[in-house]
Amino acid sequence: MAANSRSRQTGAEQDDPVREADVREKFWRTARKAARHVPFMDEVVAAYYCALDSNTPFRAKAVLFAALGYFVLPADTIPDVIFGLGFTDDMAVLTAAIASVRAHITPAHRLAARQALEQS
Repeated sequence: MAANSRSRQTGAEQDDPVREADVREKFWRTARKAARHVPFMDEVVAAYYCALDSNTPFRAKAVLFAALGYFVLPADTIPDVIFGLGFTDDMAVLTAAIASVRAHITPAHRLAARQALEQS
């Protein structure tokens, strides 16, 4: 039965665990590198915690993991190593994603983000 229900998943649903693993593995390294370039890093980290929250609806998680995946993965429209421009495309993608799921980013996510940023 599990195999049968698995075969009914869409391609996006089957790819999510891989994307989530990539985001989990690379998020903090990329966030530290981007912190001085992304003025709303607190919201990016809150979005990360929102994406990991089991209470977040699937659609919101999918939007956030897609944007966070774009942020952490090296394949990029504008390479992140280009000084002054490297994170502009990432900021545009993250801004759009955060704006579209803002209602799901809770005060608890923002508090966790603030605490994590204070520790790093």
